[in-house]
Amino acid sequence: MDDYKVKIINIEYVTPDVKSLKFEKPEGFSFEPGQAADVSINQPDLINEKRPFTFTGLNESDYLEFTIKIYNDHNGVTKKIANLKPGDELIISPAWGSISYKGEGIFIAGGAGVTPFLAILRSLERRNEIRNNKLIFANKTEADIIRKDEFEKILGKNFINILSNEKLEKYSYGYITEDFLKSMSGDLNKMFYLCGPPPMMDAVEKQLKNLHVDENSIIKEAF
Repeated sequence: MDDYKVKIINIEYVTPDVKSLKFEKPEGFSFEPGQAADVSINQPDLINEKRPFTFTGLNESDYLEFTIKIYNDHNGVTKKIANLKPGDELIISPAWGSISYKGEGIFIAGGAGVTPFLAILRSLERRNEIRNNKLIFANKTEADIIRKDEFEKILGKNFINILSNEKLEKYSYGYITEDFLKSMSGDLNKMFYLCGPPPMMDAVEKQLKNLHVDENSIIKEAF
């Protein structure tokens, strides 16, 4: 299938280094919550610089949305995306991706790895199907927590944060461990959804297997 040329409608920061981009939805375009697209900027020197980003809006909306971590320490694609403005154009591929909702469980994310879960949880809330799903979200500081207020509204006490670089009374401190997973998950006979940096993913997957979680119950995607 052909790629789509779309105009940016709105762009804004949601954390100090994460931006939300809303853009036109092509007629007939659809995606499943958790899916992504290959994206490039429609400028002559950047059109072939494609990167994958996850849709974070709802398929039912009349616009599309990405939530993108901006890496300002090198002159890459995300830094160029940060400098775009409404009216600028992106080129996006048809939707693809391996993470999809398979039933109630525990979502475990590191940093920008939360983006597919944002789409999934927004969709579940819209259908009144949040039930007892939980999100364990690992970040460096409170300021890094993407869409904190929204996740709190959707999940309440089932929104669990752990910070590695900042000690705050209302959040856990350190890194995800087997004991932490066991205490926060309760019943381990459920689905586990993982997305984050590969070293974190590898560590958490090993911890889950040590806790005798069925490998068929672990759904993962690195970023």
